[in-house]
Amino acid sequence: MSDRTGHILKLFGTQVATFGLAVSMLATAPDAGWTQTAPQPSLGLQSPAQQPVPAQPATQQIDPPPPPREENPGLINEIGKLFEKSKSLLPPLKSPSETLDDFNARTKDAGQSLSNMARPSIMVSGRAACLVAANGAPDCKAGADRLCQIKGYKQGKSLDTDAAEKCSPKVYLPGYKRQPGDCKTENYVTRALCQ
Repeated sequence: MSDRTGHILKLFGTQVATFGLAVSMLATAPDAGWTQTAPQPSLGLQSPAQQPVPAQPATQQIDPPPPPREENPGLINEIGKLFEKSKSLLPPLKSPSETLDDFNARTKDAGQSLSNMARPSIMVSGRAACLVAANGAPDCKAGADRLCQIKGYKQGKSLDTDAAEKCSPKVYLPGYKRQPGDCKTENYVTRALCQ
């Protein structure tokens, strides 16, 4: 494990040294470099350095400001543009007091949610009938609440249910043919988690 770490540190050190050497070379000779524009063909015109300088009149004229410098599309210029763009992409840094205020607000919210979760839940056993909902299905939430209220708690969730068939007494008479409405199924909550 330490061999790998040493190898990574050695590689990182050589890259940092190479980068430092390149930056120092650029810093010591900023004008010595290759131009990144193609050479312009000469059309028989002389460059300003080769043309004779006309005699200046005796009155001094106010020189206009120099034209804005053309953008040099070199590596350093492109890196500068990258840093300028990154400032607009990154969110602004907050002051330490704003950061602490945000942290305090988040911890307060987290503490409240933890206190809601930390309420003790007790499992109780018993038997409470489930009501029949409008669609005909059993509503065992109300049965679980009733079972918990009997035990002294506020509300509950059903954990276990039971079903039983309840029939009229005439079904048990010998020779009686069972009819569709003679029996019905009743559901009960037998265990609930109370709060």
